[in-house]
Amino acid sequence: MGKNKMARFAENRTLSNVFQPTREEALADFHLKGKWREEFFKNDNPIVLELGCGKGEYSVGLGKAFPEKNFIGVDIKGARFWYGAKDALANNLSNVAFLRTQIELIDHFFATDEVDEIWITFPDPQIKYRRTKHRMTHPDFLERYKKILKKDGVMHLKTDSEFLHGYTLGLLQGLGHEIMFANHDIYGAPEFDPGTPLLREIKTYYEGLFEAKGKTITYIKFKIK
Repeated sequence: MGKNKMARFAENRTLSNVFQPTREEALADFHLKGKWREEFFKNDNPIVLELGCGKGEYSVGLGKAFPEKNFIGVDIKGARFWYGAKDALANNLSNVAFLRTQIELIDHFFATDEVDEIWITFPDPQIKYRRTKHRMTHPDFLERYKKILKKDGVMHLKTDSEFLHGYTLGLLQGLGHEIMFANHDIYGAPEFDPGTPLLREIKTYYEGLFEAKGKTITYIKFKIK
């Protein structure tokens, strides 16, 4: 592990907006489960998750734009979201936090109906068949999200992978979930309104790399029934 990564991991332990529980702490149910608004954010505002948040661009960008909502970036790679955590603190964003954990443990950190909205931004598409269960829109993951989402909670998938986009659309249709909006090239179709503010204005680090390579960016907005 590089010295820079080690330094970021060490600094994360000192940041007031970063939580890095052990797996054992997660399985015993995290102490903020059901209490994020009351004990951390100190308000009763909606909670929005960014799963696989990378450097946390969406969590921070949306946090700046919507002070009336709370945002939590979730990723196992703390050296990446260190950037977002530092940015949030530098901008005095008390409505932005970061949680280091595996996504398959997400329902151990949030209570039933505690989350209002979930973003999945540029996840690994896990194209190989043997990796199917690791796709972040696999039915097993959708069930975990359903446990913590409010009944009408909205989900967003933004990806450069046509494969994951098609897989997710087919899956949602087959399972009877509600597809609110879908587009296979959000920058190639300037005349559309998905009802999602800042969808094209906020770009992740990886999104910039994908665009530079000429990849199209896809988007799905849906509800889990």
